[in-house]
Amino acid sequence: MRIGLTRAKITWCPGCGNYGVLAALRRALEEVGAEPSRVVLVAGIGCHGRIADYLNVNSIHTIHGRVLPVAIGVKLANPALTVICHSGDGDAYAIGLGHLPHAARYNVPITLVVHNNMLYALTAGQASPTSPRGLRTRSTPHGQAEEPLNPILLALASGATFVARGFSGDVGKLAEILVRAMRHRGFAFVDVLQPCITFYDTYDYIREKAYYLEEEQHDARDLRRALSRALERDRIPLGVFYESERPTMLDRLPPPRCVELSELAERFK
Repeated sequence: MRIGLTRAKITWCPGCGNYGVLAALRRALEEVGAEPSRVVLVAGIGCHGRIADYLNVNSIHTIHGRVLPVAIGVKLANPALTVICHSGDGDAYAIGLGHLPHAARYNVPITLVVHNNMLYALTAGQASPTSPRGLRTRSTPHGQAEEPLNPILLALASGATFVARGFSGDVGKLAEILVRAMRHRGFAFVDVLQPCITFYDTYDYIREKAYYLEEEQHDARDLRRALSRALERDRIPLGVFYESERPTMLDRLPPPRCVELSELAERFK
């Protein structure tokens, strides 16, 4: 089914990696045959968050760092919905980091797409948890002192049953990864390298260093191999690192039901 755009004016900078994520998401939703009325897109605070305004599906633009709790609540309330989360590296890996390991271990059947441009672009380019060591930004004029967070390693260690990395500069491959993530029965985590053309243009660097795991016969069922790939430093692996099956949060909980007002009154007597 065709997933259309809204009439909202797109205000991302020309060349922003978010355009690639939006295009890949539309392709993926159409590929899986998603009905717009049955899709809920939950977005956080940051440049990425405007994606909730542009796609003609149900959407929630939530507060900073709280994408996952809201999305989990939506899925628990109506398991029939396709719930897709969009978060930035600052949104997901800083203020919202505490929610990621729990969403992974709960194995909630939702998809989390992190727009990782390695800085806080919306507020003029300060360093974020994924900024590389030595990067000069407005908040680190002498260079970022700390080692960056490794999102892939974190997701694997937290028990995520689907872990992948995409690149917004390759819309076709990113769409394929998102299709696999949406079809996965469990928590699907996709970190997307999404360059900020204004404050940290990494397009050429990523294209030079990146390769796809499928090109090297990577076995996505092998957790140890996935961990080894996640620790690579000289190259940037893209694609699906790991995929496995285990009961989801919905499998472990009783089905939701409506509670009559009379029943509530009895409970609080």
